[in-house]
Amino acid sequence: MRLLHTMLRVGDLDRSITFYRDVLGMELISRKDYPEGKFTLCFLGYGRNPEQAEIELTHNWGVDKYELGTAYGHIALGVDDIYGACDRIRQAGGKITREPGPMKHGTTVIAFVEDPDGYKVELIDEKSRSERK
Repeated sequence: MRLLHTMLRVGDLDRSITFYRDVLGMELISRKDYPEGKFTLCFLGYGRNPEQAEIELTHNWGVDKYELGTAYGHIALGVDDIYGACDRIRQAGGKITREPGPMKHGTTVIAFVEDPDGYKVELIDEKSRSERK
């Protein structure tokens, strides 16, 4: 088995595509409308399946906001330079919610950014990563 994708329901599809593409640097891989089901699916990533897992953005027509709930945690992205990545994200209009620094009770350097729907994305500095979560 392997991880294929993670699905997120989003309220404003174009705003979310802009964030994942222009702020986090992902490629828009596909977009397809399903008129009979009244939804649109978009897949984004740093590469295509089967080499890379993707993010699936699901937009249910007529729904502009979702409750995130208390079970969802975050998506994690490995980065080579966390400070540079945070600077680029900030310059592109992204919201850093936790500045880069060592994780609590560990040495791995992490940061968090928030997408337009409030989903958290963790950035993990690959050079500082000494332990698996």
